[in-house]
Amino acid sequence: MRTPTAVTDTATQHFLGLDDAWCAHNYHPLPVVIAQADGAWVTDVEGRRYLDMLAGYSALNFGHRHPDLIAAAVRQLGLVTLTSRAFHHDQLGPFCQELAELTGTEMVLPMNSGAEAVESALKVARKWAYQVKGVPAGRARIITAAGNFHGRTLTIVSFSDDPQATADYAPYTPGFDQVPFGDAAALAAAITPDTAAVLLEPIQGEAGILVPPAGYFAEVRRLCDEHGVLLITDEIQSGLGRTGTTLALDHEGVRADLYTLGKALGGGILPVSAVVGRRDVLGVLRPGEHGSTFGGNPLACAVGRAVVTLLRTGEMQERSRVLGAHLHARLGELVGSGLSEVRGRGLWAGAQLAPELGDGRPISEALADRGVLVKDTHETTLRFAPPLVITEAEIDQAVASLAEVLRTANTTAPPVAANGRPAAH
Repeated sequence: MRTPTAVTDTATQHFLGLDDAWCAHNYHPLPVVIAQADGAWVTDVEGRRYLDMLAGYSALNFGHRHPDLIAAAVRQLGLVTLTSRAFHHDQLGPFCQELAELTGTEMVLPMNSGAEAVESALKVARKWAYQVKGVPAGRARIITAAGNFHGRTLTIVSFSDDPQATADYAPYTPGFDQVPFGDAAALAAAITPDTAAVLLEPIQGEAGILVPPAGYFAEVRRLCDEHGVLLITDEIQSGLGRTGTTLALDHEGVRADLYTLGKALGGGILPVSAVVGRRDVLGVLRPGEHGSTFGGNPLACAVGRAVVTLLRTGEMQERSRVLGAHLHARLGELVGSGLSEVRGRGLWAGAQLAPELGDGRPISEALADRGVLVKDTHETTLRFAPPLVITEAEIDQAVASLAEVLRTANTTAPPVAANGRPAAH
């Protein structure tokens, strides 16, 4: 067990002090100051190593500084990094073709951040509804799911039900209807002639790695086809190998009309995102109607092409499938010993803490003291999303550390009342 000294070391204190004084406090990070990284491991300013079990919320699917991705970036840095879309460049067309072929889609709209990809998909869906479906001007509506997380722009938080994400940002963008995630009957009841699209995550990540009921997406697809509604799936966290398939929706045996991609598409090097999907849908855009100075820049496309190359063989997806089964099996051994449930697919797991343990923040801090980095979500779920390059032995190391932390936490946990919450003393 490592001694919990991170917040008392001189170098760590120095950098934490700078962050506290000069950075806007829109995050509450663990008191670990990372200075180097390689593969599934990071090293802090004091020289301590940690196993990264979060992987930048899936932005680091291929690990830190993957040599193929770094080589592609360095090569492109020596040539040209930005032209704006005022001109063509030699990386854009190949990137779009290769990404479309990988995802089995017909057209690509390159952007930067994941939130930009979602915003772009929403704009395309509305334009399609007016120009193709014939929805009266200004009346297009989009159905979303409770518990969703699609980013933090003003329009996106307008259809969030997370008070922390929405408080004090009103007035909100109209045009959205929310239904419970996984409830196909509720979705069917919400569809009207003005419905342009349904926007869903194949697995809800920020909500706690929630997997929908079997058959849910097949029914959503049927409803969309019946009513002439677009199905948009947000694969920004779940896509590009994370769940054991290229796209998480592949597990459901259905296809979306549009997919949003991001995070791992930039290889952990720079922001790269895209909307991919049907040509007749993305084809509603015309010059001047939507754009981005940096979207589809040469450096982003070069790195994105290297990411596609890594995924083209299927090796990364297979690693996620096989090692993910091992991760879920090992975490499952702790159910009843500090965990109440384990959810997810592939190398993506939500470990639900038992009610008597309360908040997950102390558990995350205790794991960091033992050299394992995870982060809690919705207070009581620990997210495990390690790089796909992790090994079975490293997974075992992480789970063994969690077991040790849970044993310690169980011995100090307060008694539990009948309502499942820690009882008052």
